[in-house]
Amino acid sequence: MPSTSRRPRALRLLLGLVAALGVLVLVAAGGFLVWANVGVMDAEEAPYAAVLEDPGIVARSSREALVLLPGDATASSPEGNGAPTAPAMGLVFYPGAKVEAEAYAARLSSLVTEHEVAVVIVRPALHLALFDRRGLSTFTDLVPEAGTWMVGGHSMGGVRACQVAAEADALILFGSYCATDLSGTDLPVLSLGGSEDGLSTPQKIADARPLLPADAELVEIPGASHASFGDYGPQSGDGTPTIDDGAMTAEVTQQISGLMTDLALT
Repeated sequence: MPSTSRRPRALRLLLGLVAALGVLVLVAAGGFLVWANVGVMDAEEAPYAAVLEDPGIVARSSREALVLLPGDATASSPEGNGAPTAPAMGLVFYPGAKVEAEAYAARLSSLVTEHEVAVVIVRPALHLALFDRRGLSTFTDLVPEAGTWMVGGHSMGGVRACQVAAEADALILFGSYCATDLSGTDLPVLSLGGSEDGLSTPQKIADARPLLPADAELVEIPGASHASFGDYGPQSGDGTPTIDDGAMTAEVTQQISGLMTDLALT
């Protein structure tokens, strides 16, 4: 039988190990929080300013999301942010890792002005969509008038969009691919990639194709890089784009409007 004198020593050793482990966990958690908030890619000022100045868009910003609504930004409303129309459909969009929500406003703005789609760009927890565990209804509830919802995302945001795609009517991927198996569903899917994407390369997108429904549409945009899907500047490891922002916005809008037509949403 162990002596009683050894028990306090063993207990102190155990408590010391637990305390050391707790310190390591706190240090690791603190380091992760610092990493998540350092190196966030800011939206370019000019494209976002143009969206805010567009009289056909009503922009509303909150901690949850940036919401772009079709309407007359010059008209008055109780909130003082212009008078929106009542959109029949919406898009919840998840940004890429460490990219500001505002960086996607210009690229998605034509959906608002030309097709009266409500665009809800999520502000993910820690700037990382995969760590945002809020359900899709958190964002669709911001525009209760819309009865049909698409969900989409760029890069890591697309991976998160795949996870919640069962709650939506269609899925849109920008320079991304699923880690969730959707192959057994009948969900309409549009996957847009770039020929010059150095991160979500055309080969990576093709390799993940079996996880999508059989009739998913994959489109490779000539000259587009990974960062072409937003306005946040060049990204490390990416290719060099040969398509300008205006042409990229027009191509994205055309492809999504085609999906909407196929869905009989318009």
